[in-house]
Amino acid sequence: MGEKTDALVIGGGGREHAIVHALSKSNVIGKIHCAPGNPGIAELARTHGADPGDIEAIRALCADNGIKFALIGPEAPLVSGLADALRGAGIAVFGPGAKGAMLEGSKAFSKAFMARHGIPTAPFDICRTEDECAAALAKRKPPFVIKADGLAAGKGVFLPDDRGEAMEICRGLLSGETLGDSGRTLVIEDYLHGKELTVLALTDGETFKILPPSRDHKRAYDGDRGPNTGGMGAYSPVCLPGGVIARVADEVMKPTLSGLASEGIEYRGVLYMGLMLAETGGNAEISVVEYNVRFGDPETQAVLPLLLGDFGRLALSAAEGTLRGCPDIEYGGNAFCVVMASGGYPGKFRKSLVISGLDDEDAPAGTFVYHAGTSRNDDGSVVTNGGRVLSVVGTGGDFAAAREKAYARIAGITFENMHYRRDIGWSEE
Repeated sequence: MGEKTDALVIGGGGREHAIVHALSKSNVIGKIHCAPGNPGIAELARTHGADPGDIEAIRALCADNGIKFALIGPEAPLVSGLADALRGAGIAVFGPGAKGAMLEGSKAFSKAFMARHGIPTAPFDICRTEDECAAALAKRKPPFVIKADGLAAGKGVFLPDDRGEAMEICRGLLSGETLGDSGRTLVIEDYLHGKELTVLALTDGETFKILPPSRDHKRAYDGDRGPNTGGMGAYSPVCLPGGVIARVADEVMKPTLSGLASEGIEYRGVLYMGLMLAETGGNAEISVVEYNVRFGDPETQAVLPLLLGDFGRLALSAAEGTLRGCPDIEYGGNAFCVVMASGGYPGKFRKSLVISGLDDEDAPAGTFVYHAGTSRNDDGSVVTNGGRVLSVVGTGGDFAAAREKAYARIAGITFENMHYRRDIGWSEE
């Protein structure tokens, strides 16, 4: 076995905890560093206080610790060009440069890219004025789909049923009052009917490997009610009609990579394909709802525990451009993730509430608790420090077993005003 490679994971949420956990089991990864990390990650990696948005601090962290491989978790550092800066310093980076990150950083760029390269997506208009918005809405029936062009931390999509309300949303976005500069350009598109699906693919820009499909739940409350959130839970794999994943590869992933290459954009990392599947005459119609240029959260927490191979080898090979030499991805069983959130999320919520039950020795086997919005008090206790606090994962031989384990693990964890959905996976029942 050759020399192991030390790794830096950038980010500090539940997604990054799941990534660090997967890397910790790799035969090719040595020491793991994380910036900034969280109390859960600190049990598996050396954490550093560097800000993911501070390119010079991250570059210095790599130089000071001899790190030659970095995996970037959040989207904002990717859009700002962190991957470009680290590659310029001779570091293998899992994550696209700023040009590739525009697939997520700009909804307008993304939709225009899909149109240029024949990738199936909903018909759309790009709007920068009230008159353009009014014309785009006049072409459509409710519910209307309005998307802010720029990054909006999961708060940039609006689905009003009333045309007047839709115009008020557009005015607030265009003026900058709602989301600042992120909303000064809008995408208004047709509403797609069907079931949403997430497919993640690792790629070095030429070769790609598809991970098990997953489905997340965005609404805050049971029955898919309430405001959209960053995600309240997910499960994997998803039961799909035969041939769907092969079609995703042929109709979405391949033309995306060829389109990027034709435009001179190098892409190494993971491509998140948010898809809509509509049953039409017995066939599944596939449309791209959105691209993300990083692992999804909480989908990652449900996907990575299923992998049977060496995730570290796959990620490092994607970063180095040698993914072709890796075996195809194999996975087994089912995983079920439930997000434990602060009461009030995604609105106002309290912080610094003590969390009990994290170290339960009697916790069901095959369960994991990934920290997201947590921190540690001076007395050593772990407390809440965000809206989405924990991702609790159960794994099992089938969907029901994984779900039962996840909720059994949740039963042993408490903090004041905690909130979680009790119906994750309801659409599979």
